[in-house]
This record gives sequence, C-alpha cells and structure tokens, in this order.
Amino acid sequence: MSFAEQLNRLQAFLDADELHEEALDYVAAHGYLTALSICAEAVPEREWIDALFSEEPHYKDDAQRTEIETTLIKLREHIARQLASDEEFELPCDLDLGDEPDDSELRGWCIGFMEGVFLREEAWFETAEEEVSEMLLPIMVGSGLFDEQPEFADIASDANLMDDMIVQIPEALTALYLLCHAPDEKPALLKPRHH
Repeated sequence: MSFAEQLNRLQAFLDADELHEEALDYVAAHGYLTALSICAEAVPEREWIDALFSEEPHYKDDAQRTEIETTLIKLREHIARQLASDEEFELPCDLDLGDEPDDSELRGWCIGFMEGVFLREEAWFETAEEEVSEMLLPIMVGSGLFDEQPEFADIASDANLMDDMIVQIPEALTALYLLCHAPDEKPALLKPRHH
C-alpha cells in the first residue's frame, strides 16, 4: 500500500463520526503532528498517540490498530522531513478561515497544533520565549483558542489583519523548526541558503 493510500485510510478513520469527540480529526491531527515535529523535546509515541485519540478508538482488530498507529508515525516523519527541507511547508487545508472560522479546516489545524504545543509547553518556551511566542502568534490567532484575551480579540475583529497573520503560518513553522532544531542557523532566515 502506498503512503498516499495509507493516508487516505488514516483520514477516513480520523474523520469518522465514531471517534471520541475530543479526538483530533485528520486536519487537526496534521497540525498536532507538525507541532510534535517542531518541538525540541521528543514526546514518546505511546503518549502522543493516546493523547491524539483522547480515549482508545474502537479498532476492528489489532491489525487496524497497527496500521493506523504506523501511518500516524509515518505522517509525523513525513512532516518532519517537510519542515527540514527548504520548501515552503504545505498545510493540508487552505490558509483561510472563511466566513465561519469555527467550521474551517484551518482553525482545526491550528487547534491541533496548539494541542501538540500543550503536551510539552515548557519545552517550547524554555529557550527563546519571546521569539517562539512571536512565531506562534499566527497559529494562536488561527486557533481561536485565545480570543477571550484582549490582544487576540483585537486581532480577531480585524479581518485584514487576521488574513495577514494567517498567510504567515508556513513561514512561521519553518522559522520555529529552525529555532528549535538548528538555532545556529538562525541568520539563514535572513539570507538565501546555499547548498
């Protein structure tokens, strides 16, 4: 089975209605795995898989469980490779919250990403709190999780500002990845990288 087919099966599984309501759907799981791939502290597979589902899904059998968990791990590795490459990171959804932000896939992706951050919050902020906070801002804004805080409410009420921030997400992800995994390469963000 090709990786694309495995992903399709994973997507069907994660987007099915019978999963626990707290479980992440495919797009949110992608955001979550992106955060785990960026975090400098590795989270044990068992821990992040269990947290992703909130409670154990009703697998048909052990073979299905193995397939789903293996595909999740492969997807995480695929995301990590994408982040480490020089190409712009591609989200599995449009960079647009649309007319109903709460129903948009991008909001789901951002929420999933923040769930991944919350798993190891200290590890995210221990090295460069200010820079990390700044780079996380577009994702935090996109998630809508912080809209009760005045500075977020201000941004959320300005559609143009929201759009400006959200289109920065791919760039912010690359910057976060470099900051957490190759801090010495930071100037590379300012000049073209030579191979």
